[in-house]
Amino acid sequence: MAETDLSPAPRTSTADTAPGNASAGRPTTATAATTPPRRRRAPRTPGRHGGNRPLRVILRLAVIVYLFFLVVWPVSLVVLRTFAPVGDTGGWDAFVTRISDPAFLYAFGLTFTAALWAVGLNAVFGLGISLLLVRYSFPGRRLLSALVDLPMSVSPVVVGLALVLAYSSNQGRFGPLLQSLDWQIVFSTPGIVLATTFVSLPLVIREIVPVLEEIGTEQELAARSLGAGAVQTFRRITLPAIKWALVYGVVLSLARALGEFGAVKIVSQGASFNGETATLLVANRYGNFDEASAYAAAFLLVLTAITALVVVTILRPKEHRS
Repeated sequence: MAETDLSPAPRTSTADTAPGNASAGRPTTATAATTPPRRRRAPRTPGRHGGNRPLRVILRLAVIVYLFFLVVWPVSLVVLRTFAPVGDTGGWDAFVTRISDPAFLYAFGLTFTAALWAVGLNAVFGLGISLLLVRYSFPGRRLLSALVDLPMSVSPVVVGLALVLAYSSNQGRFGPLLQSLDWQIVFSTPGIVLATTFVSLPLVIREIVPVLEEIGTEQELAARSLGAGAVQTFRRITLPAIKWALVYGVVLSLARALGEFGAVKIVSQGASFNGETATLLVANRYGNFDEASAYAAAFLLVLTAITALVVVTILRPKEHRS
C-alpha cells in the first residue's frame, strides 16, 4: 500500500496567485524582498563639463580678441600717447602742465557743469517717466515708450539741429518769446545742458523699468492697505527696491553726458573760453596738430568714466550685480 505524504504544502502569497500578476506561481524569497532596486544612472548630457569644450574655448577666445581690438587696444594707445615724450618733454610732469592750461580748466569745468545738470534732470524726470510707463495704463503709453528710445536711435547731430530750430533766438519757434525775456538758450550753457540731457535720458529709464516690472505691485498695495500714503509708499517700498538701478542709470548717464560731441558741436560756439567742452577741446587741439593736449584731454575723459563705473560696481551689493 502506497504511503501518503502528509507534509504541509509550501505557502504562496495572495499576490503570487492573484490573476493578472506577472509573478504568479513564483515563490517569494527573503532575498528578493530585502534587496533594494538598483538605481539607473541618468545619461550624461553635454553641459558645463560636456563634450563641446573646444567650441566654448573658441567662442571665448573670439570674444576676447574682439574686445581687445575694439576697446582695449585703442584705449591703451591713448594712454600710452598721453605720457609719451614729445620732443624734450614727456611723462607725468608734462601731463600735469597740459591739464593745468586755463583752456583745459574752462573746458572741463563747462563739461562737468553740463553733465551734472543733465544727470540731475534725467534722475528726476527719468524716474517719473519710468513709474508712469510701468505703474499706469493710459492711451499713448506705447508711443511714449518709443519716444524714450528716440535719442538712442537718432544721430546727435540731428538732435542739435532740432534744438537750434526750437530754441534759437533768431529762427527758433520760441525765438520772439526768448528775445522778449532776454534768454539765450542756443550757443550758451543752457543749450549744452539741453543737448546732453536729451541724448542721455534713455539710460536712466531703461535701467529702472525692468526692475519696476520685476518687483511688481504686491508690496506697494500692501503698504497702501495698511494706511501708507503715496509718498510714504514710494520712499519706503519703491525707492529702496530700485535705488541701485537708479544709481547705475545715473552713472551711465554721466558717462554719456561727458562724452557727448555731435549735439554739443551744433548748439555751442565751440571756441576756446566760449562754449568749448572737453570733447570739443579734443577735436580742436587734434585739428590744430596739438596731439599731446588732445590725448591728455581724452585720457581724462576715459579715466573719469571708468572710475565712475568701477566705483558703482564695487559699492553695488552682490545680489544686484547680475
